[in-house]
Amino acid sequence: MDMHPDQLSVPVETVRGLVDEQFPDWRHLPVRRIASQGTVNAVFRIGDRLSARFPLRGDDVESALRELESEAEAARELAGRTRFPTPEPVALGRPGSGYPLPWSVQTWLPGTVATDEDPAESAAFARDLAEFVHGVRAIGTRGRTFGGRGRGGDLRAHDTWMRTCFKRTEELYDVLPGPFRSVLDVPRLRRVWDAMRTLPPTPAPDVMTHGDLIPGNVLVSRGRLSGILDVGGLGPADPALDLVAAWHLLEEGPRQVLRDELGCDDIQWERGRAWAFEQAMGAVWYYVESNPAMSGMGRRTLERILADTGAVTERAT
Repeated sequence: MDMHPDQLSVPVETVRGLVDEQFPDWRHLPVRRIASQGTVNAVFRIGDRLSARFPLRGDDVESALRELESEAEAARELAGRTRFPTPEPVALGRPGSGYPLPWSVQTWLPGTVATDEDPAESAAFARDLAEFVHGVRAIGTRGRTFGGRGRGGDLRAHDTWMRTCFKRTEELYDVLPGPFRSVLDVPRLRRVWDAMRTLPPTPAPDVMTHGDLIPGNVLVSRGRLSGILDVGGLGPADPALDLVAAWHLLEEGPRQVLRDELGCDDIQWERGRAWAFEQAMGAVWYYVESNPAMSGMGRRTLERILADTGAVTERAT
């Protein structure tokens, strides 16, 4: 089932043809589709060391090319800046027969995503994650500030989207099995957001952030962080943005380890919780049928947020 109403179809036969035509040196390498929980790209392996990413949405070639070039630049900026591997750009493909947009080739990172090897109870993983966030922040913004697109600026800028999420979640509540309903108490969720949206800005200036530290973008090995995927969103934003990982990835004990390692004050911590809440609310209803793993992530994150009863935003409601 497609995740988006305007989603492009990317059969493996099309990818094979584009690779053979545009990168003949790779003609001898097998091409196979990866069963990914990602929502932006269809991902294919080319041999053992490369991956091809095909955007699933869009009809503007120039805009898509600018986006891919920006992602490649972000990947180059992050590469080698922490001890944790990240994908590195290799090439850009052109539109061709069967596919109307440019596409990208990156290095392939082996490993298991956190949705398949859950590190939620690992304090060592939490310390690794804090080390990664510190490393990203150390890159420096070079005077850049948040560009105003997506998460990472003013929480109140997301009010319209959140109204949509609450409405669609109310509709979803009536069709979900009983065990899933407890976390989708929409009146309570509205009250939580009403408190979150008025949190004051983090006093610190924007820092470099990964921007999407969800389980599907995190590689794990034996309870430790082994790599980070989907690095194209690297950029300046609210220092609280990467704290979404605390609720997307960790249970209470390791979550506190992450906070201690990063030295977060109350406001920054609560803003991180708010960004996780905003992301989770969208994931729950939007992907409920088309990407159950993403929807499940959203519900699990909401459970953790609502169970975090000592939070400033809960007391405010």
